Amino acid sequence: MRRAALPLLSGLALSACASHELADDRARMAEEARARSEILADRFQKELLSALTVAMAAEGPQGAIGVCSSIAPALAAQLSEESGASVRRTALKTRNPAAKADATEQRVMASWAAEPIDDEGRPKRWTAREGGEYRYMRAIPTMPMCLACHGENIAPEVTAAIRAHYPEDQATGFAPGQLRGAFSIRWDDAALARAIRNGGESQ
Repeated sequence: MRRAALPLLSGLALSACASHELADDRARMAEEARARSEILADRFQKELLSALTVAMAAEGPQGAIGVCSSIAPALAAQLSEESGASVRRTALKTRNPAAKADATEQRVMASWAAEPIDDEGRPKRWTAREGGEYRYMRAIPTMPMCLACHGENIAPEVTAAIRAHYPEDQATGFAPGQLRGAFSIRWDDAALARAIRNGGESQ
């Protein structure tokens, strides 16, 4: 009986070790997904804000709407292509219907609606492994410069430009600090492993 118990105990020990290794690997991959998503969200925000600032200075808010309609999707596509992740912006009240939130995005943004800023003054973040993917979201609070196109009092010429580019627009009536939307990034296992293999550990 004692001899028969030894293989069983060894098997249980090996199984426990394998489970711990799998948990450790999942934790490492989740941290990689989070860190790489932070970098992608930073790039998306910085490059889009830069393009909109230039457009606002040159053509005013109505000009910025045209730039946003072309630049934002192009940036999302570029970052997705470069990283292997799915990168986009979404919102509860969309301007572009293609940015409509899925069920998870709606749930997360609804939880941020009352306060999109955390206790440290940063936009709130959310990460999880869901449906075989690593998911990341970061809140986009409404900034003062957003109000010319997304606020409560929008100039008639800006309203006309919005309607021309976005006939199904829902994204007006915001006040400073309210949740405007979110960056939403998704990694499947293969894309994340490829990103780590090609680019090394995230910094």
